[in-house]
Amino acid sequence: MLDIWSWICGLPYSTAWAESESPLIFTLASSSRSQDDSTQAIQLRAEMTLGSDSERLVIFKVYTQGFDLDDSQKTLWVSDACTLSSDKPFLPLFLQLLHEIITHSPTAQNSTCPRSQLQKLNPDPVAWIMDSHSPESFSSFFDLVFLMRLFWLCAFDAPSLVGSLYFSTTLGPNIEALTCKHAPVLRTFLKLVGVDAELCFMRTLGYMLAKWLILRELGVGLQAVTPVPRQHLGFAYATEAHGFWILKGYAPISAMKQTRSNGNTSFKFPIMEAKESVLRYALAHQQLEAVLQLEYSVEFHDGYIQVNARVDNLRFHVAKLGFNKNEDLEYADERHFPTRIRVWVGPEVGCNYVAGLSLGRSTNNGEREIEMQRNLNSNYGNSKIPKVKARARMTTKTKTKNWRWDQDVEGNAGVFDAVLCDNTTGREMATCNGGSGNSSLRNRYMGGNRPFTKTGGLVFARDEYGEGVGWRLSREMEGSVLKWRIGGQVWLSYWPNNVTSSYRETRLVEWCDEVDLPLISGK
Repeated sequence: MLDIWSWICGLPYSTAWAESESPLIFTLASSSRSQDDSTQAIQLRAEMTLGSDSERLVIFKVYTQGFDLDDSQKTLWVSDACTLSSDKPFLPLFLQLLHEIITHSPTAQNSTCPRSQLQKLNPDPVAWIMDSHSPESFSSFFDLVFLMRLFWLCAFDAPSLVGSLYFSTTLGPNIEALTCKHAPVLRTFLKLVGVDAELCFMRTLGYMLAKWLILRELGVGLQAVTPVPRQHLGFAYATEAHGFWILKGYAPISAMKQTRSNGNTSFKFPIMEAKESVLRYALAHQQLEAVLQLEYSVEFHDGYIQVNARVDNLRFHVAKLGFNKNEDLEYADERHFPTRIRVWVGPEVGCNYVAGLSLGRSTNNGEREIEMQRNLNSNYGNSKIPKVKARARMTTKTKTKNWRWDQDVEGNAGVFDAVLCDNTTGREMATCNGGSGNSSLRNRYMGGNRPFTKTGGLVFARDEYGEGVGWRLSREMEGSVLKWRIGGQVWLSYWPNNVTSSYRETRLVEWCDEVDLPLISGK
């Protein structure tokens, strides 16, 4: 496993090293060529110089070696100078890495707003992140940041052989750095840098993971890499602020667990038609981004405390992890879409301070409006042919919606469940493969009755689903800050939208985290 931060902090920053002018080297990736016993390598080098007034400065450089016939060294990247006399000498390095990751992100270049270019990060919260976590936790996060910056170097500024070496010998063996080890620092970082920088950072991470998963499926030198469960490659975190509980989740589509498919789901292109291979490749470069926002309140009564929660906003977006808005126009409207959302919220498991849980919605009993009209025509008198006629007409009106909402309980947790249904047959979309008879979701991003936004997203607000749940707690809990859990499951399905293909599937991701519930009177 890489430990770049420990190597940087452990360098012998002495005057003798500065005077020798010899760099110290950390090998990021290397491989040997059997034909001539030469070595190909990606290296991080530290060089010390003396500035004005004999001030010691350190510069870091990323080199490649052995990829050309002349075996020459080439510089890919140079850091800003780090002043060793500073109390945080490597803060400029960390800020530079973060800023360059964000500015290379697809979001930073393809934003809707023409004034959305991000400014440089504020150094104060970044410096606080360095100080507020243990050296082990921060070291893991720094390695993640460096791997992401190195990814952009290999993708844009290096030959393909360099990128291949990076994926097989650097990113692959260190893929665990992208999972739970960096979560505490990543959570703090995302909370402090703001939502715009957060999107850029997480789409860079999603794009890198998507590339790695595709290459792994293709078997490009990654077969021997220790497998990491796909569901561990997503990330989610929860926060509490201003009467809101918010859970944000990110998951590359190809990292989600597959629950339903009508055929082979690998990316092994030789066994497919070229057109379907391009479709699968485009679908693999997508990421689910979700925001589960619940509004909560606390009321103090004689003898008990009432805690209420209701849905304020549930937002789901399937983002494209690409750079050019006009590329792959044939597949521009091909993406996965939500077919079921399950959100739960409630106290920690095993608690004994909850006296009761109340739901705000009963099971829906479908209503039908029946309109009956009777007409009677008659003719009286002396007539051999009676002119008595009767006519009856009955009209039935049924109200249908694309989404069915249910409430349920799971222990002391309240559950909000939304299922996408065919508005003509009532069939749940997540449980079927979208055969030829199910055409209601063709052109699903167009028209006035579309169930999704024009960009393929989905938003539920309180006007759509405003009912909530409530808990009664012992008054003895007043003054404490409890841990409340919030989580969600999202099913995404793919059916062809504007192309002809037999490929259909459903995937699932699950997130869960804890938020604070302050039981303080007057808060």
